[in-house]
Amino acid sequence: MQNGRSGLESGTSGSSRQVVPGRRRRDQSFERMPRWLERVQGVILDLDGTVYDDGGLLPGAREAVKALRSAGLRLAFATNTSRHPRGALMARLRSLGVPVSLDEVITAPRAAAIWLAEQNVSRISLHIAGQTIEEFAAFELDERSPEAVVIGDLGDKWSVDRMNRVFRHVLAGARLVALQKNRYRTRGGALCLDAGPFVSAIEYATDVIAIVAGKPSGRYFQAAATLLDLPPEELVVVGDDLRADVEGAHAAGASSILVKTGKFSDADLTDTRVRPGLVLDSIADLPAALQR
Repeated sequence: MQNGRSGLESGTSGSSRQVVPGRRRRDQSFERMPRWLERVQGVILDLDGTVYDDGGLLPGAREAVKALRSAGLRLAFATNTSRHPRGALMARLRSLGVPVSLDEVITAPRAAAIWLAEQNVSRISLHIAGQTIEEFAAFELDERSPEAVVIGDLGDKWSVDRMNRVFRHVLAGARLVALQKNRYRTRGGALCLDAGPFVSAIEYATDVIAIVAGKPSGRYFQAAATLLDLPPEELVVVGDDLRADVEGAHAAGASSILVKTGKFSDADLTDTRVRPGLVLDSIADLPAALQR
């Protein structure tokens, strides 16, 4: 049907005319879609709560990814984890039936490595989970005079000696880079300190504010834009977290779509500080929203 009407349409003379058989009805919701969607060339998909959860893929996720690829959109799969290497995340997606390459996965360690390379940093002191050290293979590990100190979640491997080493490096002029500043996490059913408290301790002792590479920092999504070889204004970030995904996207100059899965709360829709460009029920609605 034309103009989203059904049945018979009214002609200009006031008489009724029948719609041409076989012409598909244009969904009225498309008529209201914001114009910024037309410039989208790449999509950054948050993983946990958007593409999958502990139970596996969310309904429609596999089909949505396939449709976006068929439309020629560039994709990146994003997570703020600082403990799992990209290879493990790629393997999980593939096991769930979502084809993905290693270069399409962006993590907080990967974002930090991209930012450090852009700053021409070559010598670093590394304090992160062993599984993600591979992301920094291009850098020289230096415990004498590093240009930057990179901090992630070390769990029980934190010690007073290690904290003092980080403290002295930063006092000597090394940049303080945090993969993330989460306050705590769950391990074995119990709450444990995450990287945030240790980063804050170094900030307090040195009077230096850490450069955060992970969400919601705009640097994270800038790194994703670098991977996709697209300017941020041609990207849309799709996620379930109003702060990490939507606010982070806007900080980088990208557009945003909030999905009502994962961490989503109805209170997100009344938050006047951060407003997503669009709200969808789930990732399953994404191809239609992008008209792809």
